[in-house]
Amino acid sequence: MAVTTHARVRPEADYNTLPTAIQNAFDVLMEQAEDARTTAEYERPMRAITALTGVRGEIRKCACSCYCGRIFDANQPDAHVIEYSKSHNLGRHQCPTCADRHRETA
Repeated sequence: MAVTTHARVRPEADYNTLPTAIQNAFDVLMEQAEDARTTAEYERPMRAITALTGVRGEIRKCACSCYCGRIFDANQPDAHVIEYSKSHNLGRHQCPTCADRHRETA
C-alpha cells in the first residue's frame, strides 16, 4: 500500500522554487481548472494543486508584470484583480505583496 504525502497547508508558495515536475503538474492543473465546465471539474484540479503546494482557496499564480512566482488564494483581501475572466474560470490577479508594492510606486 502506497502512502501519499501532501504539502502542509500554507497561505502561499513560490512557483519558482518548486521542482520542474511540480511546476509542470501545476500548469496542467491550472489549465484544467481554466477549461472546466462544471463545479466538480473545477474543484478537482484545485484540490490537486492544494495537495501539491499546500495553498488552499481560489488558487492563482501572480500575474504581475514583475514576474512574481507567488501562488496564493485570490480571495485574500489584499489580492488585486488585473483582469476578470471573460469566458473561462480564472482571471488574472496580483498577489497582495505585488499589489502593495506597485500601489506604493504608482
